[in-house]
Formats: sequence, structure tokens, C-alpha cells
Amino acid sequence: MSKTFRNPILPGFYPDPSICRVGEDYYMVNSTFEYFPGLPIFHSRDLVHWRQIGHALDRPSQLPLDGVRPSGGLYAPTIRYHAGTFYIINTLVAGTKESGNFIVTATDPAGPWSEPYWLKDAPGIDPSLLFDDDGRVWYTGNRIPPQGEQYRGHREIWLQELDLPTMQLVGEKYALWDGALQGNVHAEAPHLYKINGWYFLMVAEGGTSHNHAVTIARSQNITGPYLGNPRNPILTHRHLGQDHPIIGTGHADLVETQNGAWWLVCLAMRPYGGRRLDRGFLPDGDPNEDHYFNLGRETFMAPVIWEHGWPIVSPGSGKIEFEYAAPNLPEHTWPTRPVCDNFEGERLDDIWNFLRTPRDNFYSLTERPGYLRLKLRPSRLSEWANPSFVGRRQQHIHFAARTAMEFSPGATHEEAGLVLLQNSDFHFRFVVTAVSAGNIIVRLVKREHGAETVLAERAVSGRRIYLKVEAHGQAYNFYVAAEPETWQPVAENVDGRILSTTVAGGFVGTYLGVYASSNGQPSATVADFDWFEYAAIDAPSIPSAEGLE
Repeated sequence: MSKTFRNPILPGFYPDPSICRVGEDYYMVNSTFEYFPGLPIFHSRDLVHWRQIGHALDRPSQLPLDGVRPSGGLYAPTIRYHAGTFYIINTLVAGTKESGNFIVTATDPAGPWSEPYWLKDAPGIDPSLLFDDDGRVWYTGNRIPPQGEQYRGHREIWLQELDLPTMQLVGEKYALWDGALQGNVHAEAPHLYKINGWYFLMVAEGGTSHNHAVTIARSQNITGPYLGNPRNPILTHRHLGQDHPIIGTGHADLVETQNGAWWLVCLAMRPYGGRRLDRGFLPDGDPNEDHYFNLGRETFMAPVIWEHGWPIVSPGSGKIEFEYAAPNLPEHTWPTRPVCDNFEGERLDDIWNFLRTPRDNFYSLTERPGYLRLKLRPSRLSEWANPSFVGRRQQHIHFAARTAMEFSPGATHEEAGLVLLQNSDFHFRFVVTAVSAGNIIVRLVKREHGAETVLAERAVSGRRIYLKVEAHGQAYNFYVAAEPETWQPVAENVDGRILSTTVAGGFVGTYLGVYASSNGQPSATVADFDWFEYAAIDAPSIPSAEGLE
């Protein structure tokens, strides 16, 4: 019996995948927006089992995210390999210190990666590179056409040569294509390939929501003209309806295995929790999102064959499936990641991230060995700052996360605990705080559209407190305990749909993690986290918030 694999291959907020092969090894990178470190690097030998080996941007000098707005930061990287060197080209959007397109390089994909080479006169986003057979290197990206938008969201793909010694663009800029659909919006995510003497330009169009699509064109000359595939789009789910279990397929990249087979990676979303029926259409005719997907845009994979010089994605169905026959490659698994992080290493595991660039040492693994110590600082989760937050992605529709925290708030403005984060204006804080001297509570706060509501409070005692959140679809449940496994409910069946970009806006998925703040006041207090556990749980057999409208 042939082996199969399940989609998504990277569950949770791992959008905009780009992939390359070096011999028998495969490497993939994803967008990270306002999170630091940036651009996770994944390694696989069979395209099914992936392990993270680091981040491309893990030093503050590489990644100035200070003051970046939610869903600003790092968009749509591309990873390529040439002559012993790995290249990642990327865009930093809405930076307050640096913005624009840049390249980083490494001889080992696990790092270290270079400082950024910032590109001059490189408008637009979603850059990519092609190393041609003749030694020339070409940059592609998207931009507003020089003559201006013909309609809202009008973008075109453009090309220019890259001079490797100077890491700068040289020569003439060429307009290549503005998508397959007449009047389409947001032609972006271009990848240029040379296959059997033809140049293939694959792009995303339709916007990164329900109308997302992958289209392709080809030319025998790199500067064009490019002829669109008469069967475009080669991938979309927009015709399947918003109740389809996989939606928003797009932003794809191709890879050829050492055996000559072709595969495509792309982003897509798994909606759950009902639909909004009040959404209507945007002014340009693009429908608003009316589905919820707290996990964000995830990485999926599908087989590709070639017919009459054009690629066919997911032959036989034409859509991304949850299950496929595995690639014809030797199976290569990696050690299973522990569900519990005991914070006993010298550095944080790669699964953890911060908000924006850390400029001081707000956390420590050494001040109290075996604990993650967070310093209470004035910065809040509601600010476009670098608060004392250490988080990881929500990767499952049904999950449980819990931690053991030792914390004694010294004032009513001090708090520490668990958070579920979409952005600065949409999140849940499940924190221990003081309401008066010696009167300690655990408080659940919902922040929605920038306004805060206390959903529940419960008195607690003792310095060591256990906190847990369980999600059953869109029903989030919050518990506290003074002793292991003696959980007491604080709030149950809390509607979690504010954690979807359908409500909150932007491009990121839900994060959860540990947090501490003195809420604008100076403080010398710390919160110590002994361990943090995250695991998938079985789908519930009882009704949940998924049916709420």
C-alpha cells in the first residue's frame, strides 16, 4: 500500500511558502510580518516531513521592526540556491527605520545569514530571483504600473537584472504581465522558472482571500512577451464556494524532485466557526471574507504534471486535497517535537517568537535555570511595541495549552499570564493581577476593536499558579489551578472568532504564549514560567461555539 500524506504540511500561520531543492534536500521559507525572529527556515528530505532549522533574520541588526504596524513587516520571501550560496529575497513593509526590498545570503541554510543588502529603486512587494543558464540573474516583483492604476488593485509584474557583485539592480526595467483575468486585482507573488528552454512566469492574483488564484504565462524570451496559459487559472478554489473546507488557495512555488517529479506548495485557509452573513462586496466587486480561520494562512502541497507544455496542478481533481500519495522519495522523518517546553536549554526553541524587534533583554533562561523569566515592562500588548511576550502559533482547530507560572504582582497595574493574540486591538489576556494589597485574582480580558471587556475574574492564592486554555473549534475555555490538574473554570465557551482576520483584519494567524506587563509604570517585578505545554486534542462530541452566528 502506497504511503500518503496529509495537508497542510505546515499547519498554522505559515503563509507565502517558497521552496528550493539542493541535491536531495529541500528548504522552505514563509512570511512572518511583525514577528521576530523573521523568516523560519524548514528542511525536508521527502517533502512531507519538515523540521525548522532556524530563522533567516534572527539578529536585531537584520530586522528593524520597531514600531511596525500589525501585519506590516516581512512579506512574501523567496528562497533560491546558486553556486554554493542560498539567497532569500524579501520585502519589509511599513518599516519605521528601513523599508523596501532586500536580499540576505548564507552558505548554510541554518545560518548565519548575512546582513540585508537593501535594493535601490525596487518598487513593490513579493520579489523573486531567477539564476539563468547564461550566468545572468533576474529580479521579478510586482508594482503599480508606471502609468498608474487602471482600476483599484491593478498591479503588474516587472523584471530587471540583478548585479550579484554589487547586489543592486541594473539596466532596463521590463513590464511582463498583469495577470490572466481581465481586471484582476493584486497580481503578485511572481516566480520565474526556466524549463525546457521556456521561461514560465507564475503569479498569484485575485487577492489573498477567497478569490485567490494561481496563474501562469510563458515566453521564449525572458523579457517577453508572455502568453498566458489558455487554461488559467491553474489553481483556485474560488468557484467551490465559501463552505469548502479549504479556501483561498494561492501564492504558489514549484519544485522539481531529483526524480523528475514536480510539486507545488501554496497557501490556503481552513475555515471553521460559521459564516458572517453581513459582509457584502467591496467597492471593486471583490467579496468580503465571511468565513473564519483563526489559524491563518497555512502551507499546503499538491502534485503537478505537465501536458502540452503547461503545468496541471492536482491532476484528476484540480483542487488542493487533504490527502495525496506521498512523493516518490525515501521517507525521512525527524524526531517528534516535545509537546512541553521545560525551558532548560541555553536558548529559546525556534518555535517561539516575539512581537517586533527586541532592543533589551526582557526575558532570560539563565537568571533562574529551568524557567523562562519575563520582566514586567511598561509596554502593553495593545501598543505597536515590543512587549514582554513570548509566543508560538496556534496550529490546530482543537488544542490545549497550559503553563505553570510563579508570580506575585506588587501593584494593581502588574499582570502576567497567558495570551491569545491576533493583533494589538484583538486579543485575549488571561492574566494574574492584584485588585488590592494581598487580593490576587486571575482575570480574562477581551480586547476587540481596541475596547477592553473583563469577561471573568476568579480569586487565586499562592505564588505558583497553573493556567490553561482549551479550544474546541471557536469555543475557547479558560481554567486556573493552585495544584496540578485541579482545574477550575474561569470562563467557558468564549467565542474566539475575534482571533480571525475576518474580524481583526490583516494577514497573520493566531499566536498564543506568555506575557507580562506593568502597564505603563516602571517595575522590578518578574514572572517565572516553569514550562509551557501545547498539544492538539480530539474534536469534541458536544456542541461548541462553531454554530454561533
